[in-house]
Amino acid sequence: MAQFALHVNGAVRSIEADGHMPLLWALRDLLELTGTKYGCGIGMCGACTIHLDGSPVRSCQTSLADVGSRKVTTIEGLGKNGLHPVQKAWMQVNVPQCGYCQAGQIMQAAALLSGKKKPTDHDIDDAMSGNICRCGTYQRIRTAIRAAAETTA
Repeated sequence: MAQFALHVNGAVRSIEADGHMPLLWALRDLLELTGTKYGCGIGMCGACTIHLDGSPVRSCQTSLADVGSRKVTTIEGLGKNGLHPVQKAWMQVNVPQCGYCQAGQIMQAAALLSGKKKPTDHDIDDAMSGNICRCGTYQRIRTAIRAAAETTA
């Protein structure tokens, strides 16, 4: 066991855990940030997507020891003052069906828009290809990303 000072959603949070513990479990079980979901456990579905220094990563495949001093952002901390434009667009378009994958989808979409203000459909499909939605809401996801891009441009 070791002490970790994680920079999560703008605050430093101290936890004691094994350095090999996946960041996903530290966030959910130790810090009680349950918006990040467990999907497959092998980094293939995208449900556990969070940001490390603004880049999307799979928290199920990122160990606590690998985080270091990088800044972690979860779905709970995505909007600085209320909801992020992607979260607002998700609600306007009514994207979720079951909703389980949506936190990871939103985190991936927000990362896309932070680097590409006017993504094409190809850009969207390429960026979102690693995030699986078992309900098949891909068209609504693309529509919401386009809508969010319009409000952030």
